[in-house]
Parts: sequence; C-alpha cells; structure tokens
Amino acid sequence: MRFTASIANSIWTLSNLPAFRRFERALHHPDEVQTRLLLKSLARNKGCDYGRQYDFAGIRTYEEFARRVPLVTYDDIEPWISRIANGKRDILCSEPVTRLVPTSGSSGASKLIPFTAGLQREFNAAIAPWVCDLYRAQPSLAYGPAYWAITPVSQTKPPDSVVPVGFDDDAGYLGGVKKYLVDKVMAVPPQVRLLGDMQVFRYVTLLCLLRERHLRFISVWHPSFLTLLLDALPGEFDDLIQDIRTGRCKYADRIPSVAIGAFNFRPLPKRAEELRRVGATALSLLWPSLKAISCWGEGPAATALTDMQRRFPGVDIQPKGLLATEGVVTIPFARLYPAAVCSHFFEFIGEDDQVRPACDLRENNTYEVVLTTAGGLWRYRLGDFVRVTGFAGRTPALKFLGRGSSVSSFFGEKLSEIFVSGVLQKASEITGLKPVFAMLAPDDGAAGLGYTLYVEDHPPEDLGALLDRMLRENPHYAWCRDLGQLQPARIFSITGHAYAIYSSHLAQKGARMGEIKPALLSTEKGWSKIFPGSYSGIN
Repeated sequence: MRFTASIANSIWTLSNLPAFRRFERALHHPDEVQTRLLLKSLARNKGCDYGRQYDFAGIRTYEEFARRVPLVTYDDIEPWISRIANGKRDILCSEPVTRLVPTSGSSGASKLIPFTAGLQREFNAAIAPWVCDLYRAQPSLAYGPAYWAITPVSQTKPPDSVVPVGFDDDAGYLGGVKKYLVDKVMAVPPQVRLLGDMQVFRYVTLLCLLRERHLRFISVWHPSFLTLLLDALPGEFDDLIQDIRTGRCKYADRIPSVAIGAFNFRPLPKRAEELRRVGATALSLLWPSLKAISCWGEGPAATALTDMQRRFPGVDIQPKGLLATEGVVTIPFARLYPAAVCSHFFEFIGEDDQVRPACDLRENNTYEVVLTTAGGLWRYRLGDFVRVTGFAGRTPALKFLGRGSSVSSFFGEKLSEIFVSGVLQKASEITGLKPVFAMLAPDDGAAGLGYTLYVEDHPPEDLGALLDRMLRENPHYAWCRDLGQLQPARIFSITGHAYAIYSSHLAQKGARMGEIKPALLSTEKGWSKIFPGSYSGIN
C-alpha cells in the first residue's frame, strides 16, 4: 500500500502543478482573472433558459451583469432546479447536469445543487493548488497513504429525480483520473460508505486505519467526525488487534456482499503486536508517520479544533478553507486563505448593502459571499459571512465567520449566528470555558420561551447570567427581555458526545453523516429532550 500510494501521490501532485501555477499567478491579477471567467461563463450559457431570460448574450461588462441578473437564494431558483430534476435540459446552464448534490445545512433541510463537468473543473481548479501547496510544505505526505473521510450512504430516501442524486463517494467531486489516483492513496476503501450501521462503519474504518502504520494525512470535515471515531477505539481495541493479527473482521457477516471484496485483509501479526505494545490512547504512536490533518477550524468548528490539537500534538492541524456543496470560496495557500479566484466568479455584499467584486474588498470589513458557478448558480447568495484578514498578492484572504441566514427571531429578537459567535467568543475569554460543543437554541421553560446554551463541558454557575447580559448587547434581544417576552438565558450541560447526538438527529432528517455543518445557533426548540444532561446556572 505504501509503495502504491507513493506512486499515486506523485502522479496526482504532478497533474496538479499547472493549476497551482495558474492560481499563484492569478493572485496578483484577480480583477482580470475574474472578469475573464465571468464573460466566458456568460458566453457559454447564453442559450440556456436562464441565459435567454436575462439576455446573457448582450452582457459585456460586470456592471451590466450586476444590473440585469438578480441576486438569488435557493428558494428563488428551486423551481428551475425542479425542472432539471424532471429531466429538462438547458435550464440554468447549457452543459448537461450530471448530478444533483444534496446539501447538509445546519437545519437539516435538503437542497439539491446542480453539478456539471464545468463545476467539477472549477472544484479541481481550487483543490489542485491547495494540494500542491500542502505537499510543498510537507513533502513527506507523498510517501504514504491518506484517509479522506468517507461517510455512510444516507438511509433516507432520496428525492424523486430523473438526474442522479448525490455521489457514490466524496472523491466524486474530483472525477476521472484524479478520482482514480485518490482512490489508490486511500487507506480506507470507498466501499465503506455502504456500511449503514454506524457501529460496523466505525469498526471497519478503524480496522483499515490501524492496519496502515505509514498513514501520513487525514482529511475530515468537522473535527468531531474524527474524534468520535477515535473515542470508539479503546472499547474495540482488543478485537481490532485480533482481526489485524488474523486478517479477519468480526463484522464480516454484516458487510454487504457488494462490498465484502474490498475488505479481504491479509494477516499482519507484526503490526498487531506493535499496536498491542503502544495501546489505544497513544495516538501519535499508533500512526508515527502522520504529518497533517485537514478539517474545519473556523466559526462554529473552532472549539472542536482545539480538542483535535490536544489529541495530536506535533501534527500539523490545518483548518480547511470555506468549501460548500455549491462551490469553493477559499483554500489554504501560503499560510493564508485567499479567495478561489480561478474557480468561480465572486461578489460580496458589504455591511452597507453594496455589492462589489472580489478586487474591491477592504481589509477588516465583513461581507456576505455571492457565487456564480459553472453549475448554473448565478449571483447566488451563499449565506456565509467572511471577514477580510489580509491579501495574497492582490487577492483578499478571508476568514469564515458564520451563516448570516441563520437567524432566530420569535418576538423580534433577531439573534444571528454571527452575533452569537462573537458573544460566545467573549464569554470564553472571560470564563476560560472552551467547550468541545456549544450551541444556542430557543427553549420552552416553565415561565415561557427563552434561550439555552447547550455545552459539552462543566460550565461555571454564573455563565447563564453572563450570557444573558452579553446577549442584551443586541438591542432587539434586550427589548424582548425587558418586555418579558423572553425569559433569562439558561445553560444546559451535556453529558456524552454532543456532536454525535446532534449529527445523528440531523441525519434522521436526511443530512449526510460526516458532512453535517456545526452550528452555534439553532432555530429548533426541544434540544433538552435530545441531549442527555441537565440545566445548570439558572439565573
């Protein structure tokens, strides 16, 4: 496996070099690159229904594009996507839609995003320079296998659609030869996605990972996806060692027949003995060659990232850029997170409600992201908010803040995720509390509706009063509190793995495990009936 992975890694890296060099040059000329990308996209799609409606053929400048084509949300284009799902062609773009990819938002609500060969090329135009930059900083990553998180196939019935819904596995975003090369690098076969039983899925994934002593790189979405996997290790360790020694799997009878061939293991008695000596908790010794882990690390995932760093001292934990089902916004590159200007056309809505292209952003300002992609999204409000932290060349480097579309307002309190994120950061600085999981949500109490902060930690008793005071910095919340419409904020201390329970709850609504985005604010009530634990610090 090590030799095969090294060859595949080398070929993959070489194939990514042209895109790396293009992106490196583009950072110094984002206005030219973005204008060229937009005009080519308009020309290619002038004959589709959307292009004819907004006269793409007559648009010659960005200013004309911004004047003629409206800003949209998913609700605005859902009727167009329904036509695509029914088999209609040339709707949002002229290129055939090969897939409709479900999103997994914090609410669990399902959206179907059109995927085309052009959008695949746009994803590759961002992933390629990221991978090259990562391997340039850590050359030894090329000399061993990697684990790119694979999530089980959702048990929820997919929406009715003539167009296929979703990918067979996450490497499907790459397509073609690149997908083939990634599969050759993988320490865990893609067939693990067929293991819908979570106990079997986690055991088989751990079995594959432990067999790979030379594992070099791990890529997951939320950090808790990996930490939950590792938390299952001590209870299964003896059985795992036995299976590695004998080349078996104790759950072989629960692996579907279409996947069993991928898990025909050869015995590894020396590796089994090495693992027995190391033990289940010394993670850095289980995989002594592990160099880097890529995962979400900004916004709602920041607290879970801290736990990941504690578990893997000495390993480079690299926060991912802002990557959505709809497109790539930023990538890690040269220690910054520049906009992926070679991929999609970007616009940004400022706090003054003015819409501007990427080359007109100002440092330290906050913006909402607007995407135009080859998949047929035109001036699509992604709902994600970012802050400009600096520049790579002339291209803005961005930090993800949260989702502005996530707003809870029962009586007009208008709590947004971005505001809640700032409150929780300040509360953490004051109290020293750094929970692995934290989420604010509306909650029905005996005296009426209020907000509860659900935390996986042992919070100080006065945290509820502090939280309520800080939420009052929002004048709408303060007004609702003064009128008695909202009760004082409360704290709920969660026992057990909060993210596992949270993600399982959303998975039951159709979201895909492993891709579920964390949220610092939920608009859903009733979490005290879902999370185990108790209220504390009631003020």
